[in-house]
Amino acid sequence: MRYSEVSSYPPPGPFPGGVGHRIEEAIELIEMELRHAIGYVNDAVVPQVRKESISAMRKVSDTLRNLADRMDQAHNQNNGPRT
Repeated sequence: MRYSEVSSYPPPGPFPGGVGHRIEEAIELIEMELRHAIGYVNDAVVPQVRKESISAMRKVSDTLRNLADRMDQAHNQNNGPRT
């Protein structure tokens, strides 16, 4: 019985810097781009979303406060003052 050699991943190319090396380089480039994208999201997108979310919540709060005031006024006008 004869055993064959266990192949390594990625497979070696026909020359130094072959397919395996090119795959490794592509993976390194993808990882680098992902780090840049994550940095951009953390540094620019997240703070902007947070700022806009706070602003939107304040607007909703003001709208709800105005609605509650109008409901109080309507209730008081319909029932009249109690003495």
